[in-house]
Amino acid sequence: MKQTKLSSSSLRNPAWLGQFDSATLLSNMLDFSGALNIYVFDKNQHVLYWSQGMESITGLRSEAVIGKPCLQECTIDADNNNAGQGIILTRADGSKIELLRSAHILVDSSGNYAGGMGLFTMASEAMPNTALSKESSTSKQNFHGIISRSPAMRDVFQIIQNAAETEATVLVRGESGAGKELVAKAIHTLSVRCNAPFLAVNCAALSSNLLESELFGHVRGAFTGAIKDHSGLFQRANGGTLFLDEVAELPLELQAKLLRVLQERNYMPVGGNRTIDVDVRIVAATHRSLREEVKNGQFREDLMYRLRVVPIFLPPLRERREDVSVLIWHFIAQHNNQRVRVIEKIDPDAMRALLDYKWPGNIRELHNVVEYAFAVGRGSTLRLSELPPEFREPRVTEMPRQSYKQSSSLDPEDEIAAIRHALGQSQGKAGVAASLMGMSRATFWRKRKLHGI
Repeated sequence: MKQTKLSSSSLRNPAWLGQFDSATLLSNMLDFSGALNIYVFDKNQHVLYWSQGMESITGLRSEAVIGKPCLQECTIDADNNNAGQGIILTRADGSKIELLRSAHILVDSSGNYAGGMGLFTMASEAMPNTALSKESSTSKQNFHGIISRSPAMRDVFQIIQNAAETEATVLVRGESGAGKELVAKAIHTLSVRCNAPFLAVNCAALSSNLLESELFGHVRGAFTGAIKDHSGLFQRANGGTLFLDEVAELPLELQAKLLRVLQERNYMPVGGNRTIDVDVRIVAATHRSLREEVKNGQFREDLMYRLRVVPIFLPPLRERREDVSVLIWHFIAQHNNQRVRVIEKIDPDAMRALLDYKWPGNIRELHNVVEYAFAVGRGSTLRLSELPPEFREPRVTEMPRQSYKQSSSLDPEDEIAAIRHALGQSQGKAGVAASLMGMSRATFWRKRKLHGI
């Protein structure tokens, strides 16, 4: 790349120049106008300069990034050189662009590493549903069907990889919709059992009798309506993997039978009089703590230890905020392929609402939100008005809840201030304000009337 000097007068905020060796800085800077895609950062990776070009390609104003840590795609360490590096940068609105990045290391007057400068040059824009995006972005973030770029998931992926190489029983714990079955499928796919069946059952979806028959099968005449022999999941999954979802819901009488399968590798069908040998790997999942269930007498301790040989905790989506935009575009790409509607970008207000949402239903809820947007909206831009109603409701800043007993002991002035604060937080909605105060609506109304609020 051509390198020429850059005068300090062309920078909007040159006060930070003093921390670098001027000769080194100027010799490594490129001749640029304010529209070139350049940024400068210190040795702690905090942004010092953000050009107009960077504002344009990222959608982030300089005031929002200067003094703050670099974007993950922008970080450069002392080992980088000037060689071009292709990256996929995620913009503020969630869309993606392919860029070529060059790095320049900056030193202070003593020759020590003091930061760096990055230059982005345009390659070709790629929407999330194009072949380029799938190859260069999704493929790097897709671990056997689990889409993530979160550092919190890297350890999870490593445990999955290592556990799959063994025959150990795995217990996956995570909230509903977080992707526990995908973890089970990944373990199966990476194991030596990958060519054998993978079967799954939700232990909370069936009654005790039906679940026993579904798991272990039954012989003809075992109960009314059993007109022929039935092979259970254990027999059908022989040689493969059986995924027991919501295993904490398993009735106690079936827990003993499952424990025998894990210990003896055989079982007896319902109504049968002979045992059947079985070779099945168990991967179980639950959104509850099995230790707490054991304390409450709802789960056998010996079975817990049999299932919990390799525990895997799946973080909820609210703790993996960097995955939200990746997953949104992944699901958008899936629906774009149906050609009913093709979304090419997301309105900044809609993206902000999606990123700020707590996602109690995790990835399953996010998928449903994208499907909702495709159903109710039209056009190439996903807008805030096309999101479910809960995304358009005013967000209430959480405040410590206090019981009526606590609030009744407040001084009148403090109580008035607390009520007004709650009303302000709820934008005047009495029901929400009462909840924030820990009062019933009737008590809250009486307090307002007492104080003339």
